[in-house]
Amino acid sequence: MSKVSEADFKAFNLIKLNYELLGNGDSHMHWHLFPRRLSEPNPRHPVWWTPRETMYSESFKPSEEKLEQLKNMLFCELNKLN
Repeated sequence: MSKVSEADFKAFNLIKLNYELLGNGDSHMHWHLFPRRLSEPNPRHPVWWTPRETMYSESFKPSEEKLEQLKNMLFCELNKLN
């Protein structure tokens, strides 16, 4: 996760990154990374301070093309770290 976090910072020019590590009933852990940008409603506060209707609004969802571009940017930075 440290490499993914570093790649996030380099690819997306973040102001900070919130981490959430959860252990579920099954024996595994999973992570959530919340990239934080100044353009969001509450960039320096917990991500949960943003209303759900804002967080999940259609206007914030990337198009398929944009999503592909974002994935490529992240993978490019990850490859540089390996």
